[in-house]
Amino acid sequence: MDIKEFIENFAGEFDETPMEMFTPETDYKALDEWNSLTALSIVAMVDEVYNKTITGADLRNHTTIAELAEFVENK
Repeated sequence: MDIKEFIENFAGEFDETPMEMFTPETDYKALDEWNSLTALSIVAMVDEVYNKTITGADLRNHTTIAELAEFVENK
């Protein structure tokens, strides 16, 4: 999985957060726009784009975008 592509897909689920805020090291739960609806959008994006199922618990168990991308890739 290409981390740059994952970050672009991840960032696409946010409406107001500037793209430059998204890096592999970004703590996505610390973003102002992060909330339960955004989390659901990320779960849906992973399902649609990567054909993998993750849960809210999976999101809570990871901190950075890179950690989440690695988890999705290894799932």
